[in-house]
Amino acid sequence: MFRRYMLYLIRWQLSTPILAVCLAWFIKFGNLWSTVIANFIGGLIFFWVDRFIFSKRFDRPIWEIREKSICTDCGNTARGYRLVVAGEYDRRNDPTPEFRCEKCSELKAQALQETGVSVE
Repeated sequence: MFRRYMLYLIRWQLSTPILAVCLAWFIKFGNLWSTVIANFIGGLIFFWVDRFIFSKRFDRPIWEIREKSICTDCGNTARGYRLVVAGEYDRRNDPTPEFRCEKCSELKAQALQETGVSVE
């Protein structure tokens, strides 16, 4: 969260010179309209920057936990865990979610980490 906040503050400061230039160019339309035009141009530019800053790639992994679930790997009935989102790994719309017991979930997490998916 801190990293995202710092990026946002830097982005906010980068908007200052762009908006100042727009205000200087469009001052002939008056203060109100030059501000409206400057903010419109800033929105066109910084929408994409904000979208990047607030994208899921900065988020921590999301796990789903379900009580009394049948483990996909070993078949035991126990508390079930499944990784839903981690980096590029995204199973939010999975029609058949796979829950694993704690032991099998740890093994699956290790396998995912070996492929470059951060699960912590």
